[in-house]
Parts: sequence; structure tokens; C-alpha cells
Amino acid sequence: MWRKLPLWSAALLLLVGAPPRGLAKEQRASARFQENAEANAEPAPEEPPPDFEEGFEPEPDRWEIPYPDSPRIVKGRLRDPYNQNILKGDKPIIGNTVFFAFTATSETPIEGRVLPVASGVSANDPDSLGFFGQGHQLFSSPKAILSAELFKGQTAFRPKDWVLKITPVFNLNYLRVQENNLVDIDVREGSSRRRQDFSLEEAFGEVKLVDVSPQFDTLSLRVGIQPFISDFRGLIFSDFNLGARLFGNASSNRWQYNLVFFDLLEKETNSELNTFERRQQQVWIANLFRQDFLSLGYTLSASVHHSLDHATIHFDANDFLVRPARIGSVRSHEVESTYFGVTGDGHIGRLNLSHAFYWVSGTDERHSLAGRPVDINAQMAALELSVDRDWMRFKGSLFFASGDGEPLDGDATGFDTIYDHMNFAGGPFSFWNRSAIALTQTGVLLKGPFTLLPNLRSNKFEGQANFVNPGVMLLNLGYDADLTPKLRAILNANYLFFHQTESLERLLFQPKIRKAIGLDWGGGILYRPLLSQNIVILAGVTGLLTGSGFDDIYTSPCDVPGCGTASRNLANLFGLVKFTY
Repeated sequence: MWRKLPLWSAALLLLVGAPPRGLAKEQRASARFQENAEANAEPAPEEPPPDFEEGFEPEPDRWEIPYPDSPRIVKGRLRDPYNQNILKGDKPIIGNTVFFAFTATSETPIEGRVLPVASGVSANDPDSLGFFGQGHQLFSSPKAILSAELFKGQTAFRPKDWVLKITPVFNLNYLRVQENNLVDIDVREGSSRRRQDFSLEEAFGEVKLVDVSPQFDTLSLRVGIQPFISDFRGLIFSDFNLGARLFGNASSNRWQYNLVFFDLLEKETNSELNTFERRQQQVWIANLFRQDFLSLGYTLSASVHHSLDHATIHFDANDFLVRPARIGSVRSHEVESTYFGVTGDGHIGRLNLSHAFYWVSGTDERHSLAGRPVDINAQMAALELSVDRDWMRFKGSLFFASGDGEPLDGDATGFDTIYDHMNFAGGPFSFWNRSAIALTQTGVLLKGPFTLLPNLRSNKFEGQANFVNPGVMLLNLGYDADLTPKLRAILNANYLFFHQTESLERLLFQPKIRKAIGLDWGGGILYRPLLSQNIVILAGVTGLLTGSGFDDIYTSPCDVPGCGTASRNLANLFGLVKFTY
């Protein structure tokens, strides 16, 4: 070793002192052992982090995080429903999951109308000595609606775990007419009426029974006074009433279903709000919806409705007999009916489509007009097609409800519903749909409010369904235009005629009533000044250019002064202002 080193290196080693060869080898082995031990040793535990770092502070929950001070950020206030507000369910009132939502709504409608009316047993106008009287009317029914909802649930997509909701409604209704005997059966009540009413339109509890899938499909139960619309357009049942509803969804909400039972409450005659008296009518409803059926954006639904209306005697709040109807053989009778229906709504490509078909069967144990038991067998069909072009929508509709051509044969083939509120063929912008038109001096209506059916019922809610009626056929054209983001204009026109008139001839003792009802026209505006539903202004005008069949019904066959037609210049002018907090 020493011979291989240069001379100056050997001298340096002698001065420093080189370790013996064996000792150097032991040192190298000890270093390797130390390295292996350090590599296999467990790491030393880290010190826990501090509760907060400098510049950060803990918050009790995410609901209390304050907004930064900035003129661009509006902080919530109790009187402000748009920004964070504890009364609107924006943050919990108990823990992190229980919320409270309060809604206040004011609806102020006013309507002036001209309808055919009877002159009454004591005419208010000397020109009303004939069969028909003066048909000008002024009507208003303001409502104050307060809704309070307490619920548990924290996320936007997950259904609520439970809900408690109550909605009291305060109503003031006023009617002024030109003839006595219209506002009350007692002519001493004059030609005007003002009533106040209070009701609970919602009072229910709801609980989620089970989560069906990880996609938030659930099964829930709701019991109490609650709203329910059984199809897309309110064609068979649309009401707030007392019942129990089992409902849920499946397959990421592509399937939806309802099983509903209602034990109906009686309605107050003038306000049409619920009373606390049972109506003695039960309704069962089952329906199933399938979204994106065959095409994205199109929903198909199938349903079954069953109604059992018991034999009862009932006078309305104005002391008129409405159950049974004051026609034919006036005897209480039970009406049982079952509806089978298929409906659809949505779009297929650019074409908007809405359609429905219903078939009803059942029995009326003693129909007043027929004077005998009848078997029910009637149909209804509806179709609406529309196309959107930029800010405009062009619509066309067909509607058919079968009528009864042989009122005495024991088969009732005129279609009627349970509690409908039809949003079809113009809805509130149709004179025929909007108006309640009485058959003067018969005790029944030719048709009720917000329905297309001339069903000859004594009252839409308090009267019984009547399946011996003339039926109707309708052709519709409509046009909607979003003139601005705040303002929409609506135009509508319907041509209507009766399907069969034999039941009218039997009721009025008048032969050869023709079928043409006339041309129904209407138009109006919908204005939302805040681009939301918090302020809504609706205004419009509708009218009816009567046809030969309508004139046959409302023309008095006599020559004395005051006789003539009551079917000219039929129209209504209406407005509605709605505020919602």
C-alpha cells in the first residue's frame, strides 16, 4: 500500500495518523447499520396544528359567514324577500337543518261583465218585464293569503325530510247586478251583495318515508288540506281540499307517481273557499308520469280518477237549492264515476305538444232530467300544438266533449268532470272558459266558471256532476308575444258549437235548438315590472259573438214589451293585481 502512494501522500498520512485497516472497516459497517436503522424507524409524531392560523378566524357554521362591506353587495333585511332573509328559508332557525318560510300574497281582481240573466220575480228595471233582464254586473273578490312553512332539509336537490304548512285565506267578495233575485233568493236583499270569508286552503303535514335510490328518489306522505292538480291542464281535478297523498319518484326522477284520497270539504258559495263541513263526496286518484318518453322534453301520463258523490240535500249560502239540482225529478241521488285517462305535455323538436283523452263510466242512481237511473259512458279529447318563433308563439287547439243525444234512454253520454279548472284554449282570455253562464229560470248553469263544458250543473263545486248534457266542440287559434322581458301580450279566438242539443231541448221545453254557440274572442297583457312573480298585473277583455244555437236558448218567444234576445254584446273586462312577499 505504501509503495503505491506518492511520497508526499505517505508523509501526510504519517503526520495525521491513518487508522488501522481493520478499524476503518468496522467504522464503515457501523455507518451502514446506522443508515438502515434510521430508514426503518417510525417517524416522529407531528405536532397538532393550531386552532387557527394568523389572519383566519373560525365560524360557527356556514350560515353566519358575513358578507364583505361593499356597495355592490346588498345585505339581507326582513322586509327584503330578494336577498338573504330568515323568513324566506335562506338560513335555519333551529340547528343547521330546520328552516322557516313565510309568504304573503295579495290578489285584487275586478271584473265588469255582461251576461244573459233572468228578469227575476221582482224586476228592478221597468224594461225587464219580459223573460230576460239587464245583464250588466260588477264583481270583485280580493284575497289576502298568508302561508307559513316549517321544514327540515338542507340541500337544493334532496327532498325535504318533513314539512308542516298552513295557509289561511281572508276574502272579501262584492257583486252588483241590475236585477233582483240574482244575489239571493230573497228579493228584499236587493241587487248587490258583500260578504267576508275566512278559510284554511292549506293545513298539512308531510314526511319522507324512505330514500329509494342514491339519486334522491324518495317516497313521501302528505296528510291534510292540500293542493292537487291531477293532470297538466287541470281538466278533471284541480283543487285545495282535505286528503292524503302518497307520492314519490324513481329512476333519477324520470318516473313520478301519486296515490291520492280526498274526503271533500264543502265550498262557500260566494268565495269558493273551503268550509269546515264535509261535502259527503270521496275522490280517489292514481297517476303515473314518465319524463323524456320517446323524446327528450316530452312527458306522458296515465291516470285513474274515481268519485263517489253521495245522495244529499244542500242549499247554498244564498239559500238556493243546489243539491239535487232544481230540474226534472228533484230527488237526492248518488253519482259514482270512474275516469281513465292518458295525457301528454312537452315538446318534440320545435313542436310544442299538449294532449289528453279521458273516458268516464259509472252510474247515476236517478238522474233528475232523465227521471230514471242512467249508466255513464262519455269521452273527452284535447289537443294543442304550438311553435315558437323567436319571441312569439303560435298556437292551435282542438277540444271535444261528448254530448247526450237521447236524454231519456238510460245512457248518460255527456262528459263532465269532478273539480276542473281548465287552462286550455285561452284560459282566462276566453269568454266561454272564464264566464259562468246561467240557464235563466231553470236553476242550473249552462256552464260554470273556468271550464269549457256546458254541463248543466247547479253549481261547479256544490252541485253534482251531470252526465246528461249537450257536450261541446271547439276550434282554437292563439298568439302569445313577449314584447319585452316584462310584458307579454295574448290574443285568443275560439269557435264553439254544441255536440248534441237534445238535452237542452228537454230541459227548456224548446224544440230545434241549433248547435252553433259562436265566436269567442279575447286578448290582454301580463306585466311583471320586477321581472319576477312578486308583482304581477293581468288585464284583458273577452267577448262572444253569438251563434244561432246560443240565440235560440236566449231569445224570448213572445211579443210583449221587454221580450227579445239576451245574447247580444256579451263581454267582460277584467284586471288583476297580485303582490307576493
